[in-house]
Amino acid sequence: MGNVNPQRRGYLSGIGAYLLWGFFPLYFKLLRPAGPIEILAHRVIWSAVTVVAILFAVRRWQAIRELLHKRSVIAQIGLAAALIAVNWGMYIYGVNSDQVVETALGYFITPLLAVCLGVAVLKERLRAPQWTAAAVGAVAVLVLTVDHGRLPWIALTLAASFGMYSLIKKRLGLPAVDGLFFESVLLAPLGLMFLGWLATRQPSTAITHPATGVLLLLAGPVTAIPLLLFGDATNRIPLSALGLLQYLTPSIQFGIGVLLFHEPMPPARLAGFGLVWIALAIFTWDGIRSVRNRANRLRTAARTAIDPA
Repeated sequence: MGNVNPQRRGYLSGIGAYLLWGFFPLYFKLLRPAGPIEILAHRVIWSAVTVVAILFAVRRWQAIRELLHKRSVIAQIGLAAALIAVNWGMYIYGVNSDQVVETALGYFITPLLAVCLGVAVLKERLRAPQWTAAAVGAVAVLVLTVDHGRLPWIALTLAASFGMYSLIKKRLGLPAVDGLFFESVLLAPLGLMFLGWLATRQPSTAITHPATGVLLLLAGPVTAIPLLLFGDATNRIPLSALGLLQYLTPSIQFGIGVLLFHEPMPPARLAGFGLVWIALAIFTWDGIRSVRNRANRLRTAARTAIDPA
């Protein structure tokens, strides 16, 4: 994507990440013989291995060495690593306890939090259609929450952890592979310690279920690829836009939970789902219009510069 406009590349990366995350329930259901924390441990270990391999391929070790001397940056990366570990663990638990719809609700809430953080912390400004899309999304989340009938603690944990993770990634502005390397390396020793402790108590799932073992090994690239795309997107587009794009993930997950896993879909839940798509339609229309208007202004400015008369 070297010749792609940076902002367009950011949107493509964001869309790619959210589409891949949307289909994660299908993958994590296949890991069910393993427990949630065991799956999480494998994710962080094999993610670290994957990112190290990528760093060898792109030869960014000098940049990594320079970052080691920036203690404040490393501290923020450590916080980001803790937040993403909480998010991963809660998501795995939600999917493997047959609560895919509630995990989708969490990611419906997350974009709203990302928009609020973008406006309140980063002082980003929204256009009127973006405010409208955010408002429709807020109503959708309210409808879905009321329909749920109880405090959706899985959803709220997912939203808070990933929203704050997005903010930290946006403020750091690090190349995607650099940030993910430090996050993975900080978490991998904890994953190794847990698997070592687990091995003293029961046989490893990777040994007792070889097919699951292969899938656990694939957790590295499965985890790293969308996170790399997400990290690239955070550096190129506003956090508020990234937050609204994120509706793609829960929309796909919601469909998987209802259509494939047959979780309940009462009328109120269907109404909330419809409102989310309306919000997405408004946001998409506004984004296309904004890109066209910007292109027209650039063409007009170029013509004026060539022929000022």
